[in-house]
Amino acid sequence: MQIDDRQADVVIVGAGMVGSALALALKDSGLDILLLDGGPLATSPLAAEAPFEPRVSALSMASQRILQRLGAWDGIAARRASPYGEMYVWDGTGTGHIHFSAASVHAEVLGHIVENRVVQDGLLDALAGSPVELMANVRLEQLRRSGDDWLLTLSDGRRLRTPLLVAADGAHSAVRRLVGCETREWDYLHHALVTSVRCAEPHRDTAWQRFTEHGPLAFLPLRRGDDHHWCSIVWSTTPAEAERLMALDDDGFRAALGDAFERRLGEVLEADPRLCIPLRQRHAKRYVEPGLALVGDAAHTIHPLAGQGVNLGFLDAAVLAEVLLHAHGRGERLADPRVLGRFERRRMPYNLAMMAAMEGFQRLFQTDALPLRWLRNAGLRQVDRLPEAKALFVRQALGLSGDLPALARA
Repeated sequence: MQIDDRQADVVIVGAGMVGSALALALKDSGLDILLLDGGPLATSPLAAEAPFEPRVSALSMASQRILQRLGAWDGIAARRASPYGEMYVWDGTGTGHIHFSAASVHAEVLGHIVENRVVQDGLLDALAGSPVELMANVRLEQLRRSGDDWLLTLSDGRRLRTPLLVAADGAHSAVRRLVGCETREWDYLHHALVTSVRCAEPHRDTAWQRFTEHGPLAFLPLRRGDDHHWCSIVWSTTPAEAERLMALDDDGFRAALGDAFERRLGEVLEADPRLCIPLRQRHAKRYVEPGLALVGDAAHTIHPLAGQGVNLGFLDAAVLAEVLLHAHGRGERLADPRVLGRFERRRMPYNLAMMAAMEGFQRLFQTDALPLRWLRNAGLRQVDRLPEAKALFVRQALGLSGDLPALARA
């Protein structure tokens, strides 16, 4: 076979967290799996005192189970993972507040805050030595149908042929663009500032979120050895306010952050460099085409309000793997639209419901209308007094509701 005419049963474009998880879930299937990415796909040791990466994920219990069963969780936990057992949310412009606890549903934790790089390295370590072939530092340049196959042309001139192509290449998916998959999308008119900060008081393994007049501000607990004073910051605010905050020097930013957070953890003593990310919601009208499936951010992006984005992606990967493995065992053609349609039917309703819920929360807490402000504060106080209602929210946050794939079940 010529080097420029490589064939594979499944080609996954994008070796990020979701694409790598899908490859791991399929690695023992006997299928020829090829995973490609524009990055180096190299892992590196993480020093105990290494600075935190600004991009983190709030991994749910369902995601943890998936990563454990894929053999990646031990490598993640050995690097750095910060469990949290409680969450405290309050309205900064009113009196409403609510407290969630893992203990209310007899769970040990609500989730883990983990740097994306750490998750990625854990997945790549688990892929090392597996039958999955990794192609690093190559980008998809051209894509077309060739009979029943997809023909991919890469940035280094090589060509790949596959009956089944999976787009796991993120919010700005090249696969989605080249195929012409339609999306519904809109700008939130908000930007997210992300960084890591050290506070005067320990975070007590609690995730904190205050709804400010400009948008939600989250302090997510991080651990560095025995130091429990660090938090990851996700601050959603208007573009004008984001520009002002990005222009502040470190002292000015720490003071503004402390004011916005009401100094619940004392003064903000240190702040790492800031990133500013425009927020946009995007949802593909279809997750599948003949011989094609979209997963993770290539299929949907969501407001970071509840940190659910990557959790939805891991569930996408687990369900798609389950569907493909079942079909493979029955001798069905994996690229058959009827096979891929099973994945879409299981995932699209759940993702749409989660996106609608986050959109509703985001709009409710952005409004300045006095009746709605009264309603949301009264609602928060009322729900905080209803253990059964709070338990439902906690189970949703754990990712343990709905049509779970086998990888995520107890």
